[in-house]
Amino acid sequence: MSNRTFTMIKPDAMRNGHAGAIIDRFIKEGFRIVALKQTKLSVEKAGEFYAVHKERPFYGELVDFMSSGVIITAILEKENAVAAFRELIGATNPAQAAEGTIRKLYATSVGENAVHGSDSDENAKIEGAFFFSGLEQF
Repeated sequence: MSNRTFTMIKPDAMRNGHAGAIIDRFIKEGFRIVALKQTKLSVEKAGEFYAVHKERPFYGELVDFMSSGVIITAILEKENAVAAFRELIGATNPAQAAEGTIRKLYATSVGENAVHGSDSDENAKIEGAFFFSGLEQF
């Protein structure tokens, strides 16, 4: 179990002006921001990041969406970070997300669900290293 996780604030939340409220929520929920940056993924980089989904029917749409605008990436720290963060963001489908979760508040659909959160300690390390050099061993 790690004390760090990786997240992205996705293009939909950025376009809708929710980034500040989402980051504020991270902090209010006791997460410490270890690394933070704003960037824009190229189609190639988005495809590389989501390569695990390459054979799935939604892959092309996902890559197009994630390369459609600016994102914010972050590494967050808190005890049992991955599980705590997954609880904070809620279900992938905002219609099924618990009241008060980030996706319930800010997501518009399954495809445009405001934030990404790593689903395991291993993936948190891989995803964090994809965006932040020098933190590979976080």
